[in-house]
Amino acid sequence: MKLGFVSSILTDWNFYEVLDIANDLGFSCVEIACWPQEKAERRYAGVSHIDTQNLTKEKINTICDYCKKKSVTISSLAYYPNPMDPDLQKRENVINHLYSVITASQMLKVNMVTTFIGRDPQKTIEENLEMFSKVWPPIIKFAAEHGVKIAIENCPMLFDRTQWPGGQNIFTSPVIWREIFKIIPDRNFGINFDPSHFIWQQMDYIQPIYEFQDRLFHIHFKDIKILKNKLQENGILAYPLSYMSPKIPGLGDVNWSKFISALTDIGYDGPACIEVEDRAFEYSQEAVLNSLRQSKKYIDQFVV
Repeated sequence: MKLGFVSSILTDWNFYEVLDIANDLGFSCVEIACWPQEKAERRYAGVSHIDTQNLTKEKINTICDYCKKKSVTISSLAYYPNPMDPDLQKRENVINHLYSVITASQMLKVNMVTTFIGRDPQKTIEENLEMFSKVWPPIIKFAAEHGVKIAIENCPMLFDRTQWPGGQNIFTSPVIWREIFKIIPDRNFGINFDPSHFIWQQMDYIQPIYEFQDRLFHIHFKDIKILKNKLQENGILAYPLSYMSPKIPGLGDVNWSKFISALTDIGYDGPACIEVEDRAFEYSQEAVLNSLRQSKKYIDQFVV
């Protein structure tokens, strides 16, 4: 496995400083955030370490040369919006930027984009699958024509009242994954699997590794801690952040030994990137860096 981290936590650093940090801490890859150059609508969004809409040949050469210099690869270009936003103008803007990220991924020879399917929170699963069958085939075809894999993260994007009731990403469970892959069976279309999202949904995060092994393109190492006293008070129908908290690996409820053991069972040797969304490490730049140091120290016992 190629151990890396998601660059969005390093919002105060530029691309070259991100690679410096990766090299200094001993990471082999980074998943690079590539949001548009505009104000973010939510936390961990809006970070842009590569401006995909204004890439020039000179910039591409500089980026590639610096990656070689630091011995750090780009695992994927990351952009996690809602491509099925009910606001059609927002949807168009999102998809246009997603095309620019796909094109940039080809130009940089990264050949991977990590993103969300999206969802209209007010519509049923069936209605969203119907919408998916219309919105996504051209995107996946475009990516295939550019030699780029699309890896969808399994985050429901349902955390608080702003995403209620259905969340902003339909790619949430194996049952839905099967339907998604029936609609688009293309082999450049797969999964960016984060076990933490199955923890708070009370789902098995080991078995899907075996069933969907051919679709696992990218992995996120992020943890979740279930606050059992809060769950008892709020119940599973409450806003999820009412009873759970994102943590760095080793400080939550994911059994990393079993999870990574399953990945080794299937021979997974792709990128696995630590994703930091732990508020306990956000009070200073040094604390942010410590979150990466501590996460790597913990994961190193399982990943060589």
